[in-house]
Amino acid sequence: MQTLTHGGDWMGYREQFGRDALDFSANVSPLGLPKGVADAITAALPQADRYPDPLCRTLRAALSEAEGLPAEQILCGNGAADLIFRLALAVKPRRALVTAPTFAEYATALETVGCTVERFALSEANDFAVTEEFLDAIVPGVEIVFLCQPNNPTGQLASPALVRRAAARCAACGAVLAVDECFLDFLPDGDRWTAKPLLHEDQNLIIFKAFTKLYGMAGVRLGYCLSADAALLEKMRNAGQPWAVSSLAQAAGVAALKETAYVARVRALIAAQKPKLTAGLRALGLRVIEGRANYLLLQGPETLGGQLRQKGVVLRGCANYPGLDASWYRTAVRTGPENERLLKTLQEVLG
Repeated sequence: MQTLTHGGDWMGYREQFGRDALDFSANVSPLGLPKGVADAITAALPQADRYPDPLCRTLRAALSEAEGLPAEQILCGNGAADLIFRLALAVKPRRALVTAPTFAEYATALETVGCTVERFALSEANDFAVTEEFLDAIVPGVEIVFLCQPNNPTGQLASPALVRRAAARCAACGAVLAVDECFLDFLPDGDRWTAKPLLHEDQNLIIFKAFTKLYGMAGVRLGYCLSADAALLEKMRNAGQPWAVSSLAQAAGVAALKETAYVARVRALIAAQKPKLTAGLRALGLRVIEGRANYLLLQGPETLGGQLRQKGVVLRGCANYPGLDASWYRTAVRTGPENERLLKTLQEVLG
């Protein structure tokens, strides 16, 4: 069986076992696709014979209202990953800085354009928190810096003050600061942590966001980025094929922005279930990192993932994250019954 970089390989599990697993490896909303979004996709089907709007005008107008930013500062893409690759292609940096561990696509995209990727190792002893020492690694010659907020897979958040200082260091070095906020909207107080206020004063900043996780739209593929640098966004738009976002995805995005009650339910579910899941995992003797995201990084036996897989439960093995080994796993926070099944299966496996 082919080993993939990311979690969420439900088809691979189905091919191997002939059934679906209870999948904790993908950090998407446990409530599924909102009905309003599904209805919008269905309603858009009669226009599927036309090319989609390459500028995503209606969607960007809706995002402009939701984000409180001019539409000119918004670029949409086929998921945030598409835009990360477009950024690498637009900037073509020779030297970049990322944390370790963090989301794999930053380095993959950068290496595609021949960039040397330097990894700043986060300390396990400090629960992989991003600290002031990270700023010291932003030096002249570094042309782009990636910071994941909250970090995937640790769930750790850098303080707004630290992000502001990182932006200032990047500006002094002439580097782009790319802040990935794809999981930030799961936090009820996400507005307190976002780097958006810095857009008004920093041309070197770009923020990535996505509909994928919060709205359970992973299969729809829709993301966007925010930047005050119009020239950079134009380069990114020209760095890929012109019809990056399907008409169905555009309609889905407009509908998703109206799903405020759905978002409130998701946030409430995560807030209620995450402490219970954390306590349950620790009661089984597993180390759990205190993070702020809708997922948890935990440490256990290296055989744990394979044993759970045989029993129909899938975690995200983290051995392919630089800075982690095969004893680390990431689990999504799902519904109460699903989380209880995970804990019960873990108890069976761990004895």
